[in-house]
Amino acid sequence: MMKYVFLLVLLVVGGAGGALGLNVVYRWTHNMFVTQKVMPGEMVFTMPAGSIARTGGELAYAKEAREAAAARKNPVASTPESIAKGSALFVIYCTPCHGPAGKGDGLVAAKFVPPPDLTNADLHKSRTDGYWQAI
Repeated sequence: MMKYVFLLVLLVVGGAGGALGLNVVYRWTHNMFVTQKVMPGEMVFTMPAGSIARTGGELAYAKEAREAAAARKNPVASTPESIAKGSALFVIYCTPCHGPAGKGDGLVAAKFVPPPDLTNADLHKSRTDGYWQAI
């Protein structure tokens, strides 16, 4: 009789261990990393209007593109409101890299390649409005 009780207990413990093992296997193979993901090329997302793709080579423009950029004028007129808005946007988007004075000494520059000094007059002579709008 004890032999059958032992076998019954052994089967119950083995069954419980098997159920726990199946639970671990199921969770291992059905997690958020495997089942809930978007693979590159699986879905096509359109770029927002006015955005520029960052696919390399955007700083090496052809001569025609440089001439077209040089002919572009800033579409935003210089008014006190536009200057205030630009200052606010500079603080949000540019200060982390370029620093508060635009010298290229922001917090991010300490850990990565330092960005250019935006106060450099030679940089402004070589870059047109079309270039600055494209950044």
